[in-house]
Amino acid sequence: MRQHDSEDLFDERRHARFENDEHDRPARRRARTGDEAGERFSRRARFDDEPEPTRRGRLTEGERVRLAKLRDDAYTENQLPDGADRWSTWDDAEHGPLPRPDWVVTELAAVDTDLGVLKTGKEADVHLLRRGLPGAPGTLLAAKRYRSDEHKLFHRDAGYLEGRRMRRSREMRAMTQRTAFGRNLIAEQWAVAEFAALSRLWTLGAPVPYPVQRNGTELLLEFLGEDDGTAAPRLAQVRPEPDELAGLWSQATAALELLASEGLAHGDLSAYNLLVHRGRLVVIDLPQVVDVVANPGGVEFLARDVRNLAGWFHGRGLGEHVTRTDELLAELVSAAGIG
Repeated sequence: MRQHDSEDLFDERRHARFENDEHDRPARRRARTGDEAGERFSRRARFDDEPEPTRRGRLTEGERVRLAKLRDDAYTENQLPDGADRWSTWDDAEHGPLPRPDWVVTELAAVDTDLGVLKTGKEADVHLLRRGLPGAPGTLLAAKRYRSDEHKLFHRDAGYLEGRRMRRSREMRAMTQRTAFGRNLIAEQWAVAEFAALSRLWTLGAPVPYPVQRNGTELLLEFLGEDDGTAAPRLAQVRPEPDELAGLWSQATAALELLASEGLAHGDLSAYNLLVHRGRLVVIDLPQVVDVVANPGGVEFLARDVRNLAGWFHGRGLGEHVTRTDELLAELVSAAGIG
């Protein structure tokens, strides 16, 4: 069932209940005093100046629809072909930027097969997924799934969320107080922010994986690795030779400069969220990307990215005369237009 269908059904049922109440209890309604009626009206009209909410209960509406579709796939009467776990979610998702790589599978008859966990983290897990038409080899993807309501691990978000604001004050309160619904909103906001950042940066030619789609709190991303499912190593796992080390530093600083020119900082850059794929450095894990102009701590986020990255390269033998971190930071601040 599509989201607008579920909302229409909800509205029809609510209208039916209201009409039944009006029919069954007319005397009680007429017996209310003017003060009681006024109080009742006041409570009901408290948020009448706001549009109809799109989020109800403990899950956001988008996440509720996504989970309902997964349940439908799991309990389908006809067994999914090729032992797949679900039908493709392409039709219900937000899609990545154009031009789209030719390896992206867009056919609605495709199926998704979960091949296991690639990485576990505090806020999200990354699974290896194969998407393809039945009987075809398919394409490997990285499925990043943010944890939401049942988890309480968004412990680092306060500083990153500066400069980001939900339009509804009730949603902001829920996020600030870390209610179950608020944590789900935060999870969805992380997913939305990362997908938007990846789409923007990929369009600019930045070294990031192509964002295939976002569906609720799940992102499907370009898989960086080998055809057998072996993922590309993180920078922290490689032991480059001196010439290769200098080349990787050059790639890293170019990525930092490109982000800064767009007014952005990675916000949590380190050797653990950079992949080395066939000699190419690729930036990953961008949910906390920081708008350094809007965020009061923008310069500090830039400085921390530089310190973290340079520290790893210094530890591998690359000298300060190569990294020139003070000069690099000054150039990034200038490129971002905040110096």
